[in-house]
Amino acid sequence: MTKTQSMTKINRGDVVLVEVVFSSGVGSKIRPVLILSDTNYNKHRDEIIVAGITSNTKRLHPGDTELEKWEAAGLKVPSLATAIIQTVKKARIQKRLGQIDHLDFEKVEKNIAKAIGMTVKPKMQE
Repeated sequence: MTKTQSMTKINRGDVVLVEVVFSSGVGSKIRPVLILSDTNYNKHRDEIIVAGITSNTKRLHPGDTELEKWEAAGLKVPSLATAIIQTVKKARIQKRLGQIDHLDFEKVEKNIAKAIGMTVKPKMQE
C-alpha cells in the first residue's frame, strides 16, 4: 500500500486508513479513523484530528458510536467510532475508504462531546 500524498482535499467525515502510533509510543498499526477536524483546519495544518474506529462492537464505552451505515463508509465489518481522539500527520494517510453517513456523524459528534464535557449546538435549518 502506498501513501496517498495526492489527497489534497481532506474532508470532515471522511474515513481514511492511517498509520496510528500506539498510546504507549512504541509501535504503530494501520487503522481506519474518522476525520473530525473541519476543512479550514485541515487546509492550514499538517495534522488532522481523528477519532478511532474499531470493529469490536461488543464493547461500547462512553463516547463510542455504532456506525449504522458502516458499509457506505468503506468499512469491511460492522464498526464503532470511538471517543479516542488524536492528531495524526496528513503524511500518515494511506488511503481514503469513504465518507460517513451524516446521521452517523451527528451521533458521533454528540457522543464525543458528551464524553469530553462539551455541548454541540443543534444545526440551524436553512
